[in-house]
Amino acid sequence: MLEKVVIANRGEIALRILRACKELGIKTVAVHSKADRDLMHVRLADEAVCIGPAQSAASYLNIPSIISAAEVTDAMGIHPGYGFLAENADFAEQVERSGFAFIGPTADVIRLMGDKVSAIKAMKKTGVPTVPGSDGPLPVHDDAKMREIANRIGYPVIIKAASGGGGRGMRVVNSEASLVNSVHVTQSEAAAAFGDGTVYMEKFLQNPRHVEVQVLADGQGNAVHLYDRDCSMQRRHQKVVEEAPAPHLDPESRAKVLQSCVDACIKIGYRGAGTFEFLYEDGCFYFIEMNTRVQVEHPVTEMITGVDIVKEQLRIASGLPLSLKQEDIKILGHSFEARINAEDAKTFMPCPGTVKHFHAPGGFGVRVDSHLYSGYTVPPHYDSLIAKLICFGEDRETALTRLRNSLDEMLVDGIRTNIPLHQDITRDANFQEGGVNIHYLEKKLGL
Repeated sequence: MLEKVVIANRGEIALRILRACKELGIKTVAVHSKADRDLMHVRLADEAVCIGPAQSAASYLNIPSIISAAEVTDAMGIHPGYGFLAENADFAEQVERSGFAFIGPTADVIRLMGDKVSAIKAMKKTGVPTVPGSDGPLPVHDDAKMREIANRIGYPVIIKAASGGGGRGMRVVNSEASLVNSVHVTQSEAAAAFGDGTVYMEKFLQNPRHVEVQVLADGQGNAVHLYDRDCSMQRRHQKVVEEAPAPHLDPESRAKVLQSCVDACIKIGYRGAGTFEFLYEDGCFYFIEMNTRVQVEHPVTEMITGVDIVKEQLRIASGLPLSLKQEDIKILGHSFEARINAEDAKTFMPCPGTVKHFHAPGGFGVRVDSHLYSGYTVPPHYDSLIAKLICFGEDRETALTRLRNSLDEMLVDGIRTNIPLHQDITRDANFQEGGVNIHYLEKKLGL
C-alpha cells in the first residue's frame, strides 16, 4: 500500500480523498494555493505545501510545483482528483517518470480517451456502441466530402472539437446550407480554446438522456462495472442533479452496454476508476466519451453499491488487484446527488464570499460531501461547487423525498447558492416521474 499521497486538488474532492487515505492508513500531503490556506483538508492533512498564488495556472496547474511537493515530503503517489490535471496525460507521464505512482490510468490511455476521435475508434473496435459519425477527423479543406459525410449521417448533425470538453467546442447543423461555415467556425474556436483545431461530425440526437457507466479496472486483466447513472438534468452541458441507477432503461440494452464497458476496459488495459458516457435514446446507447478519472457524481454509485471508489483507486495504484468480482456488486437501492454551487439560482452568476453559518442536513441515508464551515470564505478564483448533497433510499421515491427534505433543511448563510433551483427541480412532476432528457432543464428555465 502507498504510504504517503499528495492530494493535487482542492475543495470537497480533496477532503474526500483525504478521508479515504486515512481509512487505509495512508499519510496525506495537501498542496494548496495562497488563497486556499484555510481549506478544511489543509487543516486535516499530515503535511501541507503551498504551491503558488491563487491563479490556477500558477498553482493547481503547475506541474513542477506539484511534483516538487511530492519530492520534498517523500510521498509515494499523487492523486489528481477531478478537474485541473486529472486528465492531463503529460502530467501523468511526468509523475511516473519522477518515480511516483499516478493514481489514475496510464498516460497512453489518457491520451487515447482524451481525444474524442481516437476514443470513438477504440470503442468501435472493442464493441461499445457509438453514435453514427465521420469515423475520424473531418477533411476541413474538402467541402464536397464534408457534405457527403453529413448526407450519409443525416441531418441534423453536430460538429465537435476532438479535444473539447465541458460542453465547449460543439455546434449543431440543421441543413447543408450552413454546414461548411459551421465546421470552419468550430475549428477556429477549437484551435483557440484547446490548441487543437481537429473536429469531427456525429448524428445529433434530438431528445436523448445522458447515461453513464462507472467502471473499475486494475490494469492486470480484471474489470467490473458499478452499474449506471442518469445525469440528464443539465444546464449548458453542465450536470446539476445525478441519480443512480438510471430509471426506465431497456433491460436488455442495459445489460449489453454494461458488459461492453467491462470488455473495453480489459482490451485497452485500463487502470483505476473511469466513466463511459453515453447518449440514450429510443432504447439505444451511443458512446460519446470516457472520463479517465473519478467523477463529481461518484457518491451516488457508492451509495447504491456500497463500494468506496476512491479507496479502490488507491488500492489499484498500490499495485493490488481488484478486491471485487462482478457477482459481488449489487444494486442496494436508489440515490440522488444535488450539486450545490455558490451562485445565483436565477442568473447562475458565481457568488463568492464568506459563509456566516453552515448547517448540513442529516438523518438516515443522507450524505454531505463539502469543505464548507462557518466562517470559511469561498474564493472567486475557482469552480463554484461548494457541496454535494447525496440522498439514498430503498427505492427512487424514498431517495427523492429525502433529497427534497434535506434541501429544505440545508443552510448556507452569507452567500447565495443554487439550493432554490434544486428545491424546484425535486418538486417538478416530470422529474419525479424520471427519465427526462438533456434539454429538459433548459426548457423549464426558458433558456
